[in-house]
Amino acid sequence: MNPLSAERLEKLNAYWRATNYLAAAQFYLKENPLLQAPLRPEHLKPRIRGHWGSAPGLNLIYVHLNRLIQDTNARFLFLAGPGHCASAILANVYLEGTYSEFFPEIPQNLEGLTRFCRQFSSPGGVPSHVSAMTPGSIHEGGELGYSLLHSFGAVFDHPELIAVAVVSDGEAETGPLSGSWQSINFLNPKRDGAVLPILHLNDGKLSGPTVFGRMEDEELRMLFSGFGYQVLTVAGSDPAKVHPELAQALDQAYEQIRAFQREAQENGVKGRPRWPLILLRTPDGWTGPKEVDGVALEGTYRAHRSPLMDARENPEHLRLLESWLRSYKPEELFEENGCLRADLEALAPKGDLRMGASPYANGGKLLVELDLPDFANYAVSIKPRGTVNSEATRVAGNLVRDVMRRNPNNFRVFCPDETDSNRLGAVFEVTDRCLVSKILPGDDHVSPDGRVMEILSEHACEGWLEGYLWTGRHGLLVSYEAFATVLDSMASQHAKWLKLYKEIPWRHPVSSLNYLLTSHVWRQEYDGYTHQGPGFIDTLINKKGGVVRIYLPPDTNTLLSTLDHCLRSRHYVNLIIAEKQPALQWLSLEEAREHCGRGASVWAWAGNDGGEPDVVLGCAGDVPTLEAIAAAWLLQTHIPDLRVRVVNVVDLMVMSPPAYHPHGMDPQDFVNLFTEDKEVIFAFHGYPRMVHDLVHGRPNPARFHVRGYREEGTTTTSFDMVVLNGMSRYHLAIEALRRVPRLASRVQPVIDLFEQKLAEHSIYVKSHLDDLPEIQNWTWSAPHPAAGSQA
Repeated sequence: MNPLSAERLEKLNAYWRATNYLAAAQFYLKENPLLQAPLRPEHLKPRIRGHWGSAPGLNLIYVHLNRLIQDTNARFLFLAGPGHCASAILANVYLEGTYSEFFPEIPQNLEGLTRFCRQFSSPGGVPSHVSAMTPGSIHEGGELGYSLLHSFGAVFDHPELIAVAVVSDGEAETGPLSGSWQSINFLNPKRDGAVLPILHLNDGKLSGPTVFGRMEDEELRMLFSGFGYQVLTVAGSDPAKVHPELAQALDQAYEQIRAFQREAQENGVKGRPRWPLILLRTPDGWTGPKEVDGVALEGTYRAHRSPLMDARENPEHLRLLESWLRSYKPEELFEENGCLRADLEALAPKGDLRMGASPYANGGKLLVELDLPDFANYAVSIKPRGTVNSEATRVAGNLVRDVMRRNPNNFRVFCPDETDSNRLGAVFEVTDRCLVSKILPGDDHVSPDGRVMEILSEHACEGWLEGYLWTGRHGLLVSYEAFATVLDSMASQHAKWLKLYKEIPWRHPVSSLNYLLTSHVWRQEYDGYTHQGPGFIDTLINKKGGVVRIYLPPDTNTLLSTLDHCLRSRHYVNLIIAEKQPALQWLSLEEAREHCGRGASVWAWAGNDGGEPDVVLGCAGDVPTLEAIAAAWLLQTHIPDLRVRVVNVVDLMVMSPPAYHPHGMDPQDFVNLFTEDKEVIFAFHGYPRMVHDLVHGRPNPARFHVRGYREEGTTTTSFDMVVLNGMSRYHLAIEALRRVPRLASRVQPVIDLFEQKLAEHSIYVKSHLDDLPEIQNWTWSAPHPAAGSQA
C-alpha cells in the first residue's frame, strides 16, 4: 500500500486526539463535556474511576484500523485485552456513530455527549471495563488472560474475518494468555480467518513494571519468532513518528495475511504460516500529565489508573486536569453542538464495516440453526430393565459424530486431549484432530482440516469455544470432571456476560455453552485422589438462575435426550455430567423423554410405596442412582413391608424453589415427589451441602439426609469409592431403616447384616483388588423377600 499523505496523517492524529479526549473526559466529567466553560469542581463526578494508562494506545490502534478498513473494506473485529480500558473503546464506538444507534438516548450532540460521559463508571451506567453493553465487543474485560483465545475462536470458520487482539503486557503475564500464543498451530488459512496479535508494551500495571515491558525488543522478537510469528515492531512517544510506522506495520501485516490465505486457497494448506504479530511500545499514560506533585506520571505505572482522582477537592489538581484535557484542543475537534468535525467523522468506516457495528460481535445475527439428527436413532434397549449395560458417552459420541457430519462449518468439539478417553471417538469417523503444524505418518486422525480441537489447556479449549459461540456458531466442550475446575473463573465470567447480554435488547441470542464432563469422581479405577473433584457444580450453581442449567442423566437414553436439548438451547451455560464406563440402564427412550421433560420423577418400578411411602430414596447422578436403586432393592428384599419410594432427579435445579431458579419445581409437584413430611435419603453426585442449599425453603428441609462426595478415596474400585464416602447402597439402606420409627424394633438385625457386608467388602477389596462378586454382578429385578426377612 502507498505511504499516507501528510494531510491524512494529520487528520488521523486529530481523530486520535478526539478519542483520547473522550476517553479521559469519561473519567471525570458529569457536565461541561467540551470544556466550553472553565472547569469547576461541580463539573466533576464525585467518584472518579477507571484505568487510563492503556487508553491512548488502544485509541491509536483503533483509529489506524479504521483507516485500513476504509482502504480494504475488510471485516475486522477488535478485542481489547487491557481490562479496565472501556473508556477508549467507548470513545471510538461513540465517534463512529455506533453507540448512538444502539443507545438512541445518547445522541451525537452536546446533550448526548454529557450523558455519555456521566454514565461511565457511575451508578446505573456502564462499567470501566469492556462489557456486553459495549457495542462491537465479544470480550469481557473484567478478567485478564483470554483476549487472544477469544480472537482465535472468533475466526475459526470465518475465513473473511480478521480479529485484532490487543494484548497488554500485564495481561501477557497470566497463565491462559501465556499458552494462547500456540493457537496459530490450529489456524487453517484456507478455512479460517486470521488473528493479528498486537502486544501493547507500556511497562505498567497497577503498581509496578511488567515482565515483557522490561524485555528488550530483540528478546521479544526471538521469543515470538520461536512461537512461529513474524514480528513487526513499532515504538516511540512522538506521534509524528509512531503514526506512519504503525500504518506501515498494519499494511504489511494485512498484506501478509491475505497472501497466506490466497496461497492456501490456490494450493492447499502446506503447513503453518508465519502469521504477523506487532509489538507496539508506547508510554503508559501517553499524552497524560507528565508529572503530578513533582512525581513522574506519564511513562510510569502511576499513570495506569486514573490520575488526579482528587481534583474536586484539590485546586492544583483541578488546574492540572483542565490543562491536560485542554491539551487535546477539543474546540478544534468538535462543533459547538457537540458533533465531531465533519471531515474527521468521515475517517470512520460506514455501516457494518464499523467495528462497533460488526455482526461478528453480535453473533446471534449470524447464527444458523444446527441440523440435528433425531436422537431416538441412537437409543439403547433396556430390556430387561436394570440388566443391560451401556457406555453412555460412547453412544452419545455417535450422536455428536453425526452432528459434526451434518454441520461441517459451524460446529466443533473442544477437548483437552481426552476425546478418545471419554469414549467420543466416533467423531473421528467424520473428522480429525486439528493441527496445522508438522504432521507425522504415525499420527492418529490429525489434519489441518480437523474439527476436533484438542490441546492440553482447558483455558484454551474454553476460550476458543467462547469466541466461537459469541460469533454465531455452536460447540461442545468435553473434559474430565476434575479438570473442569480449572475453568471455574472462566465459566463464571461467561455466565456473568450472558446474564448482561440477555438484558440488552439489541443483542441477538447465541448458542449455549455446553459442557460434557465425564471420567468423574465416582470412577477412580486408575486415577487417584487428585482426580476427584465434583466442585464445578458448586461454581455454576451459584450463578444467576436465568443462565445456568445442571443435568445429571442417570443412563444412556437420558444423556441422549439431555444432549439434544442442550444443543438446541440458547443463552445458557449447560453442564452435563455422565460417566463413560459400562453401566446398567434404567429408562426406555420414551421414559427418558418424559423424565427429562419433568426434570425429576418417581420411578415407581424401583419402589413399593403404594402412594404413601415410609421413606424416600432420592438420587441425582448415574452412580448415586445405581446405589439408590440397589438400596431400594435391598430394603424391599429384607423388609418387605417397608414402603420405599425412589425419586430420580436429572435436572438438578428443579430442587430449588421457583423463586430462585426458573426450573424450580412447583411446590405441590415437589410435595408430590418427596412428600411433605417423610424422611428423604438423598444420594448425590457432588458435595452434599449443595442439595441442602437447594432444598432450603422446601417443606421441612431438615428431613433431607444427603450422602455424596466427602473428599475420601483414592485409586480404587467404583464400589469402594461409594463405601469410603458413605454413599453405598448399604449406607443408604441403613440410613433409611433408622428413619422409620414404626420399624424401630425390627430393623437392627438387617442393619447388622448390612454393616457386616461393608466389613466383608473392606477385607475383600484389599485382598482381591476388586469388588465382591455380588456387587460386580448385581442387576435389578423385582425384589423377592429373602429367607429370614423381617416381614
